[in-house]
Amino acid sequence: MPRTHIRRLPAAALAAGLALAISACGGEPADTAAAPAAGASSAQLDPNADLSKQSVTITVWDGYTPKELATEVKSKLKTDLKVTLHDTNEAAMAKLTSGADTGLDVAFVSGQYAQALNEAGLLEPLHPELIPNLANLYPEAKELSYDKGNVFSVPYTWGTTGICYRSDLMKTAPTSWKQLLDPPAEALKKVTMMTTERWLALPAIKALGYSVNTRSDEEIAKVKAELLKAKPKLLGYDDTTFGDKLKSGEAVMVEAWDGWCPTTEKNIKFVVPQEGSDLWVDTMVVLKSSKNKEAAHAFINYILDPKVHGWAAENILYKVPNKAAMDAMDAKLKADNAPLQMTPSDLLKGESIIDLGEDSVKFTRLATEVATKQ
Repeated sequence: MPRTHIRRLPAAALAAGLALAISACGGEPADTAAAPAAGASSAQLDPNADLSKQSVTITVWDGYTPKELATEVKSKLKTDLKVTLHDTNEAAMAKLTSGADTGLDVAFVSGQYAQALNEAGLLEPLHPELIPNLANLYPEAKELSYDKGNVFSVPYTWGTTGICYRSDLMKTAPTSWKQLLDPPAEALKKVTMMTTERWLALPAIKALGYSVNTRSDEEIAKVKAELLKAKPKLLGYDDTTFGDKLKSGEAVMVEAWDGWCPTTEKNIKFVVPQEGSDLWVDTMVVLKSSKNKEAAHAFINYILDPKVHGWAAENILYKVPNKAAMDAMDAKLKADNAPLQMTPSDLLKGESIIDLGEDSVKFTRLATEVATKQ
């Protein structure tokens, strides 16, 4: 399986730490995800800037871009590229909200974290005239609730969460989150759910008909009750090795991010439950503190080239919101990986996960209480 494990753990873990980081920056989390950029552009950018006199430093998850990216950027843009790594969104946030001069120009972070950085006034509003390859994106890529219109972020990958299962070991195919929470006899003690906060809560939230972004204490209490009731019926909680457990037969049904469900294996299938699911997005943002903003925009434009952007779909098996890249994908690879066949309209049926500001601690508390309950 492609090296993707490090990527998905970051996407929601320790959201409370995010709220604290934003507070430390003096920002106030907004109540709505569609808030405008926190500050005006810090400079007028020169579309004819000499990029050979600029450099770009990025922070990204390990294995999330090609190893030869720096060489290719130097060849195509005449710009030096330095790649630094983070293993979680929280690690990236620690860099970006420290107040220190990190020298970072572009950061890869999940959508709700981009939203929070924008609310804190740390992002440069995008200059679309410097990113002509935005035209390669699906129209749906402009409809993401944390940043409608791509004002401050460009989506890099996107996907959803569902049930990954062994069709040969389940008497009937699962269609509902309720079957994960209350598994049939053949699946008792052979089910895993996730530990990261927003995804730990997701099955119960959707089974109960609530929003993935609920802030209601009453609803969260009912979610907790459902999770605790399900706990004795589980094999365990697993964010990283559930695919291996399915392959061995130790597990027969697991909560999974779409790109991690090993559907190329015989008898392993993926389904989005009938109650619906989430829409997760990983994005690219330009830091307001960047001294190389023209080169930073040129870098993002380079990533949006169909051949470059298509690398993510073909090598880490995550869908990219780039129509030209997805259209150019190897047909057999796409046919062999059912999640890659999901359309943008399929994905937009899911709820975008947004930053909840101070209310994020409610999910931290929920996860802790579920994990420690005997």
